[in-house]
Amino acid sequence: MKTVNLAEKLAQFDSHWDPHVVADYNGNDVMVVKFQGEFPFHDHPDTDDFFLVLEGEMTMDLDGAHHTVKAGELFIVPKGVTHRPRAEHECKVLLIEPKGVPNTGDPETAAAKPHI
Repeated sequence: MKTVNLAEKLAQFDSHWDPHVVADYNGNDVMVVKFQGEFPFHDHPDTDDFFLVLEGEMTMDLDGAHHTVKAGELFIVPKGVTHRPRAEHECKVLLIEPKGVPNTGDPETAAAKPHI
């Protein structure tokens, strides 16, 4: 058991769209990531997608709708729904997803998830 300082973890990298695992929780990876620009549209056929904005603001595009998600707010994309997160300015986000789930929904194009 230990305390995880999310600001310290986020300060350890500058890359965007590159999730870093900071903790494990009931078979899930708890990750921090920085968003800027647009991520590709994708879906996760077997799992919901959890986003908690820690700092900044992001937009979640899905099925013709656009949802603004601000610091302190969370957004959950239901499994099977095509979506794309994007952020005009850098946004810091906490993600929770089952271990082994590729961030693009496709193992061929998924980013690695290093532990920090």
